[in-house]
Parts: sequence; C-alpha cells; structure tokens
Amino acid sequence: MDTNTLFMIKAVIIGIVEGITEFLPISSTGHMIIVGHFINFEGDFAKLFQIVIQLGAILAVIVLYRKRIFQSLNNLKPGEYGFKLWSSLIVAFIPTGLIAFLLHDKIETLLMSPVPVAASLLAGGFWMMFAETRYRNHHKTVKVEDVTYRQAVIIGLFQSLAVIWPGFSRSASTIIGGWIVGLSTVAAAEFSFFLALPTMVVATGYSLLKTKLILSSIEIIALVVGFIISFFVALVVIDRFIAYLQHKPMKGFAVYRIIVGVILLTMAVFHVL
Repeated sequence: MDTNTLFMIKAVIIGIVEGITEFLPISSTGHMIIVGHFINFEGDFAKLFQIVIQLGAILAVIVLYRKRIFQSLNNLKPGEYGFKLWSSLIVAFIPTGLIAFLLHDKIETLLMSPVPVAASLLAGGFWMMFAETRYRNHHKTVKVEDVTYRQAVIIGLFQSLAVIWPGFSRSASTIIGGWIVGLSTVAAAEFSFFLALPTMVVATGYSLLKTKLILSSIEIIALVVGFIISFFVALVVIDRFIAYLQHKPMKGFAVYRIIVGVILLTMAVFHVL
C-alpha cells in the first residue's frame, strides 16, 4: 500500500470518528487524539485536520435544524424569539472564546495527548453520572428559545471545561451545565448543538489564520474527504442521539468513558500507550 493511500485511509478513519463523537458526550477531540495516536496520524497537519473536519459535523446541525435556524433568523428583532436565541448563544460562547484565546497554546502543548485525555474521559464519566442523578429531572426550561442569559453564561462556563481539559467533551459539559441550570435533557442537547455553530466556526477560522502550514494536494483532498465523511456520519448520529435522550439516560455514555479511561491509563502505566 503506497503512502498516499494509507494517508487517505487514516483521514477517513478520523472523519468517521469525528462524525460519531462530535455530539455524543464522549469527546470528539479526545477520541481523535487517541485514535490518531494509535494509527500514527499526529503532528501539525493532524491537529489542523481535527479542527477543520468538525465543520462537517456542524454542517449536519445546520441541515437537520435548517427550518428552525432560518425561522429564528427571520425573527431577529429585539423581543422576538430569534433575537433571544442567538443573543443567548453569543453570551454562552463568550467565556469559551476568552478562555480558548488566552490558554490555547498552553493547552495544546500540555494536554493534547492520550494520557491527559484518558484522565479527562475518566473524570468526566464520573461527573456525568453524578450530575445526571442529581440534576437531570429538575428541569423547568424545555425549549432552547427560552434559555435566559444567566443560564447561557453558566452553560458557556461549563463548555469551557472542554477547552481547558481536552477529552472532557464539549457536548457533555454543556448538557451537564444545562441540567444544572434547569434545562430538560433534549433542550440542553439542542442548545449544545446550536452553541457548536459559533464555537466551531471561530475555532476553525482561528486555526486556519494561525497555521503556517503549506498544504500539499493530498492534504487538501484529505481535508475535503474528512469534512464530507464527518458530515454524513453526524447526520445520522444527531438524529438518533436526540431520539435516545427522549427515553433513556446518559449513564451508558458515562460507563463507556470510565471503561475507556481506565483501559488507556492502565496501558500508560505499562508503557503501552
């Protein structure tokens, strides 16, 4: 197998991983780092690739929620629900944006590796189990359009946990934050989906502006392929995830995180990871 073919296969694998994990509470960044480590898809291009293909998953949100998004954009006058929704999303994004801007380089240097991610998966799994037991059934807000600015700020602060500690999961953090401030599980998940729009667009734009890489033709093709694959996989995952949340707890995701975290940390102890 030639080098370019192997490279494209790795890009396809990471694209599938991104599409599956972006909106599940198990950390897409964490899984891409871990899988990338095992298939030797690492380095500066891999980091750029992981961020850019997240836009494919974000496009899936736009497609699935296009009617609600367009309706909200047609109601952007102060006092209308569209204005309330998008202003709440901006308010929620601000803490994440500030923290990412201030700490991005240090986090990338210190924590974007398998062992810190494994620890984050483990800690986040236990935290998710506690939060679901304690807060899930205490909701008062069932529509994303009804999220207050106070709730949005707190959810945004929780989203920042995923920035500070890669592997904690942006989806898990925002859903847990939503539970704590009184959102239903579906409302918290949908707010998390919508909040991903400004978060991922800004993150991708920042990475593209900052990069000094000169991409080869095969790397550009890999970005396009990864983007497309993550889009189509995320289309399926988002729809099924919402259906799952309407009837079942998130405990299974927490257990998965704990098992994976324990396995990876054990591997690290024996110098296998």
